[in-house]
Amino acid sequence: MKVIFSNLKKNEVKLKIENMDDLWYLSHIIELNDHIKGATLRKISIGSKEERAKNVIRKPIFAKIKVEKIDMSEFSNLRVSGIIVEAPEEVPKGNYHTFNLEENSIVTIIKEKWQKYHLDKLKEASKPVSNILICIMDREEAVFALLKKSGYNVLSKLKGIVNKKAVEEKVKENFYSELIKKMKEYDDRYEFQSIILASPSFWKEDLMEELKGDLKDKIILATCSSVDESSISEVLKRQETQFALKQDRITKETNLVDELLLNIKKDEKAAYGLKEVELAVNSGAVDKLLVTDRFIMKSREDNKYYLIDELMKKTDYIKGEITIISSEHDAGKKLDGLGGVGAILRYKLRY
Repeated sequence: MKVIFSNLKKNEVKLKIENMDDLWYLSHIIELNDHIKGATLRKISIGSKEERAKNVIRKPIFAKIKVEKIDMSEFSNLRVSGIIVEAPEEVPKGNYHTFNLEENSIVTIIKEKWQKYHLDKLKEASKPVSNILICIMDREEAVFALLKKSGYNVLSKLKGIVNKKAVEEKVKENFYSELIKKMKEYDDRYEFQSIILASPSFWKEDLMEELKGDLKDKIILATCSSVDESSISEVLKRQETQFALKQDRITKETNLVDELLLNIKKDEKAAYGLKEVELAVNSGAVDKLLVTDRFIMKSREDNKYYLIDELMKKTDYIKGEITIISSEHDAGKKLDGLGGVGAILRYKLRY
C-alpha cells in the first residue's frame, strides 16, 4: 500500500492499493462512520423524464460517502457502502453508493480520529515487501528477479550450453553449479527471507539435490510453463508465492496466539472471550489484544461492531498492542475457537 498524502491534523489519509493483501488491511482500517472519497463509477440516468428509465450510463464521478457497510466476502475487491455526502449535481446527496476498491484504486479515508492501532496497520501495510528472490530455471537457462511491493526487478539471466546427449549430464552439472553460485551471491547481498525456485517439469527437483545448507532451507518450490521473463508474472500469481509473501505476518500472528495459549494452559496472564477480555481491558491489564478478522466481520454483520471498537479504543488508551489475526491460518482458527478475541495480560487477574 502506498500512502500518497497524510494530514492527521485533518484526520485524512490518501492511499493507493497496490496488491490484494492491501485490501485485507483496509478492511480493518476503514470502519463504520468513517468518510471515504475518491473517483468511482456511478449509474446515472440521462435524458428527459420519460427517457431516464431507459438511458442509464455508468459515469466516472468524484464522490464522498459516510461508511455504513464494509464487505470483504470476496477477496478480489473490497466493497465499501454508505450515504453520499458530496457528489456532482446530477447525483443526489443522501443516496447510497458503493466504492469497489481493488488493485490500483486510490482513495482518501477521513476518520474522526486515527487511533494508534489504525496507524500501526497502515504502517505495516506500507512496508516494502520482504526480501524474496525468484529464480526461474531449467537445465540450460535461468532468470533471477528481485520481488518488489509492486512487481519485480530482473537481476540477471544465465544461459548454459547443452550440446549432445552424451555430455548432457556433465554440462547440466556445470550449469547447476553456476546457478547455485549466483543464487548464493544474491543471498549474501540481500539476505533473502525466501527464494522461490520455479521450473517447468522436474528441473527444480534436480537442482534441489545439488543444494545444501541454509540456502536450501529458504527454498519454496513452484511451477511455471516456460523459462523467460514473462513467466515471472505467472509465478507471482501462484499459491506458493502468495504463501511466501504472507509468511512474515503469519509467523508474527502464530507466535502471539501460541503465547496466549501457553498463558491459558498455565492459568497465568491471559483472558479470552468477549466478557473476560472486556473485564481485563477495563482493569487496565491488557498488554496485547488479539482479535480475528472473522470475529470482526461477524460483529459487523450482527451490528455489534461497536463492542469491538470500544475494546480496541480502550486498549489503545492504556498503551496495549492490538493485532488483528487472520482466520485463514491455523493460529486464527484456534483463536476463533476461543471466541475470536483474547488478551495477553500484564498481570494475572483475580476474578
